[in-house]
Amino acid sequence: MGRLRELARRTEINAMVIDVKDDYGLLTYPSEVRLAHRIGADRRPLMAQPKQLIDELHAEGLYVIGRLVVFKDAWLASRVPDWALHERSGKVWKDSKGKAWINPYRTEVWNYNIAIAKEAARLGFDEIQFDYVRFPANGKRAEAVIDYGSHGTTKPEAIGQFLGRARDGLHGKPISADVFGLVTSSSDDMGIGQTWRSVASSVDAISPMVYPSHYSAGMYGIPQPDLNPSAVIRKSMSDAAARNRYLIQSGIKPAQIRPWLQSFTATWLHPHLAYGEKEIREQIRAAREAGVDQYLLWSPRCIYPLTSSSSLMGEQRG
Repeated sequence: MGRLRELARRTEINAMVIDVKDDYGLLTYPSEVRLAHRIGADRRPLMAQPKQLIDELHAEGLYVIGRLVVFKDAWLASRVPDWALHERSGKVWKDSKGKAWINPYRTEVWNYNIAIAKEAARLGFDEIQFDYVRFPANGKRAEAVIDYGSHGTTKPEAIGQFLGRARDGLHGKPISADVFGLVTSSSDDMGIGQTWRSVASSVDAISPMVYPSHYSAGMYGIPQPDLNPSAVIRKSMSDAAARNRYLIQSGIKPAQIRPWLQSFTATWLHPHLAYGEKEIREQIRAAREAGVDQYLLWSPRCIYPLTSSSSLMGEQRG
């Protein structure tokens, strides 16, 4: 945290994203949400005094975003298995990594996550960012065995309704949502319940994860996307901006576009590009050329190779 705060002091970084509930369903602070406490989701808090930390970051001029992982919650699924996704045989369904997911149609799960979001807002977070606000990404074989239960809504409708309820419950506190990068361009929900319309019409900021390394060869007509970050970002952000313009024409106020950009090297690709400050700046510039001025940087190791300030204002995941 000290290293990241120093980075913000000497560069244009003006925000941090801090986990509230992580990818395993564990809270990072001591919670007063009864269900979270009952199932032990806050048993190992990383932040003993979150409000103090947030106050210190505010004093340094930083905008503090609380990231809350929603439906990828193996901890909740193991403690309240009735709320997990099940196979048609009745057993709890697990993804390819052996992790259970919560059923996004369960309104009890919506209420649990909104209660955590409200608590995070009371702690002083400036914005609540919902991640994994989607159904699991499956092939046809996996989809054929999952029983989502009886419901009268589509996957995109369920995701949009959850976000709408969260926005109403937070009474004006800004909310944002992370989405797959291809949501900017896809003609359908890709089976995960995320469409540009359903998400961008329900939140204040939408953050497509447009990491060039995550696009398949030939996507957007780019032979090796990881080697050409500018082209990937320019195309994806142009598509996102076009979708926002369409929403405006339809009388819908769209979310601000704030993409996640790549601040890591995809060593598993052959060949791959080493991502340093030059590559990060290229992505920021390409987004700006498409009319998108905000951005977030993602590194699984929290390494952001920015050496000095720039005229490009930005936001960073910490």
